[in-house]
Amino acid sequence: MVTANTSAGGRSGPGGALGGGGAGGWTGGGGRLVFAGWGEHNPPGASQNGVLHALSTAAAMHSSVNLTLFILPPMSDHVSSSIASLPVLGETAHQTYPSATLYVVATPIGNVTDISLRALHVLSLVNAVACEDTRNTATLMNRFGLHKPLIAAHQHNEREAAETLIARLQAGERIALVSDAGTPAVSDPGARIVDAVRAAGLRVLPLPGASAAVTALSASGLVNDQFYFVGFLPAKARQRENFLATLRAVTATMVFYEAPHRILDCAAALASVFEPTRQVVFARELTKMFEEIHRCPLSEAEAWIKADAHREKGEFVVLLEGAAPADDENDVEADRLLQILLAELPVKQAAGLAAQITGRKKNALYDRALELKG
Repeated sequence: MVTANTSAGGRSGPGGALGGGGAGGWTGGGGRLVFAGWGEHNPPGASQNGVLHALSTAAAMHSSVNLTLFILPPMSDHVSSSIASLPVLGETAHQTYPSATLYVVATPIGNVTDISLRALHVLSLVNAVACEDTRNTATLMNRFGLHKPLIAAHQHNEREAAETLIARLQAGERIALVSDAGTPAVSDPGARIVDAVRAAGLRVLPLPGASAAVTALSASGLVNDQFYFVGFLPAKARQRENFLATLRAVTATMVFYEAPHRILDCAAALASVFEPTRQVVFARELTKMFEEIHRCPLSEAEAWIKADAHREKGEFVVLLEGAAPADDENDVEADRLLQILLAELPVKQAAGLAAQITGRKKNALYDRALELKG
């Protein structure tokens, strides 16, 4: 059950406000709030809303109060209790959540306990939740004792969903926008809805959280000040390889999403287009039980996937090392050579001859020749 224990001298509050039959209380000033919660397997008659009651109480307290949460994650029975001691942020007590606002709320990408306290707080405040799949979102909400109307907002009905949401926002409601996992509108439905809401002159506020791309980058060890988010590659082989060819000269780390049934095709396509020495990282099932992050030269990628049948299961983030930065002086010389050749030859022949003279890649010179030709 949910309880709140106070240090000596603290003042107690009614247990009923915090959970069925549980003792409740708090201390002011520099005291510490202590709450215990649970997951799916609740005592009979007990409230599932312990975490949210804790948040609501903490938000009303002075900013110097500290909050301790004892939460039993709603996972398998063998998972032991998770204890986290977290300070209550001062701005939480003072921040307002205006009406007539769309809240873009990030949700966990795998491990449900990665949801933020602020996300839970906002999900408890809104009038409704717009979501990619109502079944998935209902499961997440139920785990935290949240019950809100769910509005389907997926790639096949974004325009209609936007009209519905705008009407409700104009009526003064707060609406949350979530995807099945991670941050909405990033390689997920939602961007058109956000665009339409903004075009209607309404407010959009983001609640940051999990992003598979950034999570994978943080553990990749690929050292680069820039990254280029590509998202999902084309499903058809020819289109996929043609698209990848346009990325040969990108110097930033490239980030792809890929489905498990296409991961081997993805690795083969990368190997056919890019240098075999480039480093590639496969991040599979991030934050989940069978999480795996593997880094290797591109030449070894297919063999690594084939070595274990389980590696063709689960959602993937694939990171590819960018191209080595080109030498500016060599670029100037190559441009000068191409301009001379283009004055006498077609683009393809000029690029081929320039490649023979400079030792540089014909495809890159061909692309540059097209740019110079205008």
